[in-house]
Amino acid sequence: MTTGVRRRMGVEERRQQLIGVALELFSRRSPDEVSIDEIASRAGISRPLVYHYFPGKLSLYEAALRRASEDLTSRFMEPHEGPLGSRLRRVMARFFDFVESHGPGFAALMRGGPAVSAGGACSVSTVSATHALVDSVRQAAYEQILSHMGVEGPAPARLELVVRSWVSLVESTALIWLDGRRVPREELEAQLVQDFAALAAVAAARDEELAALLRGLVRNEPGDGPFTDLAVRLIALADA
Repeated sequence: MTTGVRRRMGVEERRQQLIGVALELFSRRSPDEVSIDEIASRAGISRPLVYHYFPGKLSLYEAALRRASEDLTSRFMEPHEGPLGSRLRRVMARFFDFVESHGPGFAALMRGGPAVSAGGACSVSTVSATHALVDSVRQAAYEQILSHMGVEGPAPARLELVVRSWVSLVESTALIWLDGRRVPREELEAQLVQDFAALAAVAAARDEELAALLRGLVRNEPGDGPFTDLAVRLIALADA
């Protein structure tokens, strides 16, 4: 009979394994409900060995949040090919893949907690670090959207308001959706893309520079794209 030998992991490899295990558990339940013993069991190591790599659950929680924020940031990256509406649709699909797979973890990240120390007290430094991670995700999303619109350098004031407002809308919509999921996910993804078009159109009505930018982007939109679909729906609503 052959006995399997457990492979010895290097320090960084073990740390990454523990972060992955913690992130998976935090994605399913509130971090407050996940114990070091459970993390150790899932990783196949002893509780003391977890403390060899991380001072406590709080530091492991912070590392898991950093990985989650990096993953979430990557969801907004999309090749600059094809119509803008189609690109945003793909971005929303990947974003909601993350939201659906990491519900409690996503909510904890975006709401800045829970960040609880071993003694049960809230860590101010962890809350601040979490807010910084969330801000970095929002900033990356903002920059990616501007890049897709072909805007380099500082954005015009109205365009900045549009994009930052939309990023905030996507975040808050996802949090509300998690509480019951009462709207079909695909419909919500399409609606958010159209929300972007609507916000941009309202701002463009007051800004000729933005209007010129949008006209150039809309010319590349197909007849069955999300932006065209919005226009058709609005016309039908006006004629009703």
